[in-house]
Amino acid sequence: MNILDGLLCARTNEYVIDCGDYCLVGLTDLLLSQLGDIIFVEFPEVGSFYTKKEVFATVEADGAATELYMPIAGKIIEINPALTDSLDVLNSEPLSDGWLIKVEPADFQADTYDLSDYNDYINEHS
Repeated sequence: MNILDGLLCARTNEYVIDCGDYCLVGLTDLLLSQLGDIIFVEFPEVGSFYTKKEVFATVEADGAATELYMPIAGKIIEINPALTDSLDVLNSEPLSDGWLIKVEPADFQADTYDLSDYNDYINEHS
């Protein structure tokens, strides 16, 4: 299966992938192309709960900080361990190994009403 098949994107440029019991949330490649390489991420705390559209993290690229918004409501259950030492994988593979957080969704189906599949998202932003 192509990872883009299950990738849903918010208008604020975050994505979510439903993995069954949990979801992966990250930054779209389109946002990274606009920001440039991410040099710092302020991650949320594991165990914290965020509502849909609530700011959950901040990223910095070339001196510009950008707030990230939760595409779904849920509890943070993991921060991507690959990003703790280096953000290289975030910058090079944002849609796969460069995910930011793992979330236990509150109500995934209810929260996807305003998310677009990846192809529609790209078409809306081109």
